[in-house]
Amino acid sequence: MRLWLDKIASATANVPLRRDLRVSERIVAREGYIVAGRIRGEKSAYNQLEDLHGRMVALHDGDVIAGVLGQRNALHGYSGFLPESLGTGDTLQLLNLGGVIGKCTSQNPDVGRPFDVELLGAALVFPEFESRDGVPAHIGMNAIGDGRRDATPVPVVFVAGTCMNSGKTLAACRLIRQLTQRGLTVGACKLTGVALRRDTLQMSDHGAQVAVSFSDAGVVTTTPDNAVRVARQLFAHLVERGAQVVVAELGDGILGEYGVAQILSDAELKKQAAAIVLCANDPVGSWGAQRVMKERFDLPIDVVSGPTTDNAVGTSYIKQQLGLEAINARTHARELGDFIAGCLKKRGVEIGA
Repeated sequence: MRLWLDKIASATANVPLRRDLRVSERIVAREGYIVAGRIRGEKSAYNQLEDLHGRMVALHDGDVIAGVLGQRNALHGYSGFLPESLGTGDTLQLLNLGGVIGKCTSQNPDVGRPFDVELLGAALVFPEFESRDGVPAHIGMNAIGDGRRDATPVPVVFVAGTCMNSGKTLAACRLIRQLTQRGLTVGACKLTGVALRRDTLQMSDHGAQVAVSFSDAGVVTTTPDNAVRVARQLFAHLVERGAQVVVAELGDGILGEYGVAQILSDAELKKQAAAIVLCANDPVGSWGAQRVMKERFDLPIDVVSGPTTDNAVGTSYIKQQLGLEAINARTHARELGDFIAGCLKKRGVEIGA
């Protein structure tokens, strides 16, 4: 069967899809498979979809979209799972802006109910030349591989946070800009979360030579089971592309279900840490994060940023009561860049400017 797609979600980016899409009625109910679905209903909030170019496009009742089957566990959005079996005509929900589709089980009142998505079929691709035998499309196709096993690791600046919306992407982007201006070739990545291109596009805009995320490695949603493997894949890819240093954002918080804890606990990845930037919303979050990082992961926080450093109230507490450096990425980006450049020099990184 053929369908005309009105919108193609960014989560499908690994697989080049045409608007004139062929679909099968047999849907593989596993994460990463691409499906076509029809949007049901209208919304005034959280009513957009990120397309292949990173543009947010409005969704309307009746739109036919291509999205990706998956799960989500978000504090400030939707949570949902993937049913064990699916068929055409089944109704799921749109769980995020990147086009992840699953069964919603919980919602944040700020975003309202999610869009319902009526499944129309599984997207087919035709990898064999001149063959009419289509195969179900999966975002693992054309994904980043394991990379060279003998690649020399480079220093990594980890940007972690107490939760979603704590200023991690802003801090990562400002750091990328500052390190690039100092003559370094910076690779950037989003290590954990749910598929969405927005953050890596911002990293590219701020000067990263290459910016990738877990979805580029064929993963819709990171978990404790896959996060470490994916992080190693992305780091190896960035090294192969010439990165001298990597700025790595850990999506979600240091306590969550996306695999952040597993990355921070991994001995091999911890050795690559040149600095850890912790973003927090308030002093209590900073206090708790310091304890978690020390007691659970045996890792020091090098500098605190995020909304808790927006004025002297937070920065004074962090410096005087916690004994940590506190630098606001938005208002004191150059100072933050100087601090992290100093951490990199200690790891033997030569910095020109």
